[in-house]
Amino acid sequence: MNPKRPTPRHIITKMQKVQDKERILKAAREKQLVTYKGVPIRLSADFSKETLQARREWQEILRVMKSKNLQPTLLYPAKLSFRIDGRIKSFPDKKKLKELITTKPLLYEMLKGLLEEKDKNMNKQNGNEYIAINN
Repeated sequence: MNPKRPTPRHIITKMQKVQDKERILKAAREKQLVTYKGVPIRLSADFSKETLQARREWQEILRVMKSKNLQPTLLYPAKLSFRIDGRIKSFPDKKKLKELITTKPLLYEMLKGLLEEKDKNMNKQNGNEYIAINN
């Protein structure tokens, strides 16, 4: 953790049981101030279904980019970021990414089949509970 960091980081954790999530959130509410390694953090109960779906839609692209060593990251809440041409680029949606890859033939070859709009009903929520930790 870098105390000089200008913006907070968002950490998302998956809980296998709803009871674990509720126990952690209850303890956080009772204590009022939760710290991690001396730095205060905020806990949020969970994301909306729409946010979780948007994050899931980036997973295939992240996997391919990681295999090609492009250093992809999924920013909060659901924005893709990766390094290209020595600069970090961020994309809030697939449409903006499509615009970039049309100018980059290597990226186009890597991602051409992955940027097609998929049926949103294919990925259903798997029942895990999430907690977002902002520090």
